[in-house]
Amino acid sequence: MIETTADINGDIVAQRRAHILTIARGAGSVSVDDLAERLGVTPQTIRKDLNVLAGQSLLSRVHGGALITSGVDNLAYDKRRDVASDAKARIGAAAAALIPDGASLFVNIGTTTEAVAANFTHHRNLMVISNNLNVIDTLSSHPSLDLVSVGGKVRTGDRAVVGALAMRFIENFRVDYALIGISALDSDGSLLDFAIDEVEVSQTIIRNARKVILVADSSKVGRSAPVRVCGMEAIDFFVCDRLTDPDLRSACERNGVNLIETQLYEA
Repeated sequence: MIETTADINGDIVAQRRAHILTIARGAGSVSVDDLAERLGVTPQTIRKDLNVLAGQSLLSRVHGGALITSGVDNLAYDKRRDVASDAKARIGAAAAALIPDGASLFVNIGTTTEAVAANFTHHRNLMVISNNLNVIDTLSSHPSLDLVSVGGKVRTGDRAVVGALAMRFIENFRVDYALIGISALDSDGSLLDFAIDEVEVSQTIIRNARKVILVADSSKVGRSAPVRVCGMEAIDFFVCDRLTDPDLRSACERNGVNLIETQLYEA
């Protein structure tokens, strides 16, 4: 078989992208400028490579580079804040608008739920119960909010309160809303996460709320995570930036989920 120029170029591109993944897996993150210098190509070529790898759910694009996201290991919590930060800000504003003054709600762990909590500053008389100490800190200076921190074991990496004590604490409440963040969404509508103890707390939160609001940006769709939280039948509202997966959209429709896509409100 005669090898064509297209074949050779395709092999070079595949090798370069494999090299990018190797670098990213070793460092956790990569920058466009550094990769361009190391691999001897233009920044535009690197951006295209990163976009392709992100489309395959092997990386998550951030400003100026990308973060590794494949496998069962989750990103460091501080780096997760950088993933889709603009989308999370819009999701946060839209989800907060669903919560009326005077409501009670659970807020679970996650950088997207933190973005929602940041929009509660103008709410009045909310009761916010959270196993996310970052949420408690964000809202602690607002006297019109009644804050309750879930008791139990604190996971130091992300300041999440998890485990059996947290679950028993949560079961003492029956609230109007649960605000849920998630690490991954399957096309069949399954909500997925990485840590069993975190999943069990989220399941307890969902069981003890009258309405459940899921917040997740589009980078979570099709991402891999090993532990199932629930299906779309447990969700009342799904706030995202955009939803292009037709199977997941169908799962929302079948289960009567109110889908809110924030990109529809962009100028």
